[in-house]
Amino acid sequence: MRILTWNINSVRLRIDLLARLINEANPDVICLQETKVVDDAFPRKPLAALGYTHTMIAGQKSYNGVAILSRLPLIEGGVKDWCGRSDCRHVFATVAGGRGVEVHSLYIPAGGDVPDPALNEKFAHKLQFLDELNAWWPTASPAGRPVVLAGDFNIAPQEHDVWSHKQLLDVVSHTPIEVGKLAALRETRDWIDTARHFVPANQKLYSWWSYRAKDWQAADRGRRLDHIWITPDLGGALKSCTTLRAARGWEPKPSDHVPVIAELCV
Repeated sequence: MRILTWNINSVRLRIDLLARLINEANPDVICLQETKVVDDAFPRKPLAALGYTHTMIAGQKSYNGVAILSRLPLIEGGVKDWCGRSDCRHVFATVAGGRGVEVHSLYIPAGGDVPDPALNEKFAHKLQFLDELNAWWPTASPAGRPVVLAGDFNIAPQEHDVWSHKQLLDVVSHTPIEVGKLAALRETRDWIDTARHFVPANQKLYSWWSYRAKDWQAADRGRRLDHIWITPDLGGALKSCTTLRAARGWEPKPSDHVPVIAELCV
């Protein structure tokens, strides 16, 4: 089973790029973030024509929005709200058949620009969101059920997940407090970071490049914000994880994030 995650930055705007991605990567399950569309306007028909007839979505106009698209039946799905807000950041469902893998599509808040919760409500929201996630995960799923947690976490946790560790220590997405809370989240279920399972920690690896750079590839000032984590019981089933860097240059209008794909033998 191939599971793909992508912050698409508007599913309707980039539906043609999504079709290209499906054609090239052939995923079984797709987790999307920043779909930016209300549920009634979600492009179900073109996706069903591509084979994704099973969906779990939560969307709102212009902001946020998450989805799970699947060629395989989805059961026991739902939407999870955090911080007392219904802002469409977390959906989940179990893929029927096989080992019954539970898949989560998650969009953690970006956090704004100022890494001080006293001065920046967006950063305070991000930290609260992470705290609530950390408290929930230890008992979130039935014992023994394999789980995939995928999405835009908006945190680059390791030194070589950013273009300059020293210069980004006080930049939101790589601050010590965010990194520490994400590390605590990883410990809640002993999650396996699928990308770093294959790419050593001393090698640079990014999944996001800012739109502000005229030539993103030449500047290469990226961050690894997009992740696929799996519970340890899926460790032996993990066959590969690929970050599709080339997709950052897809035309006509690429997302600033690129897809990440994990392949599991389940």
